[in-house]
Amino acid sequence: MKAVFKNNLWIGLIAIFVFLGLNVNLAMAQDGPVETTTLKPGEKVPDFTLLDQNGDPFQLAQFVGKKKLIIFFYPKDESPVCTTEACAFRDAYAKYSDANALVIGINNGTVASHKAFAEKEHLPFTLLSDPENKVLNLFQVKAQNFGNNVKVSGRETFVIGLDGTVAYSFRDFMKGDEHSKQVLTFLNSK
Repeated sequence: MKAVFKNNLWIGLIAIFVFLGLNVNLAMAQDGPVETTTLKPGEKVPDFTLLDQNGDPFQLAQFVGKKKLIIFFYPKDESPVCTTEACAFRDAYAKYSDANALVIGINNGTVASHKAFAEKEHLPFTLLSDPENKVLNLFQVKAQNFGNNVKVSGRETFVIGLDGTVAYSFRDFMKGDEHSKQVLTFLNSK
């Protein structure tokens, strides 16, 4: 009886996340061991090049040392928590500009999906397409595990200092709006 209840509970949880529009297959276990720690303060940020929502290449190295970089990883365009998160960064965009910070969102969505999301929500910052989760893996962002091999790509935000190292990071899967608040608190404390 307990096993049936436990299986039904997992099925129910999975159904809820699918209903919310989260892609539960985004971060299924890949070849080799899954990293268990993300980049930490003081660690050098890896360079990468991805396409932005306009199909243009974005190379991180072109911005390191010129601006502070706010890089937020989020699971899916248009999902409720992800939209809340992106809109929180949008609503505080002037504060990021005043702090000489560039906001960048990354997930494995397509260029077209990012363009539609940015236009619909009036997002003034760059969204990058990471279709194979290569950059997500470079940053060692943890997937959210819901059991039975069901994982959703992680939600984590990094502040990269002018020296190209991680200055701060924040992770909370269900509180998308908290990411911008925590980053602004960190930036204002410096």
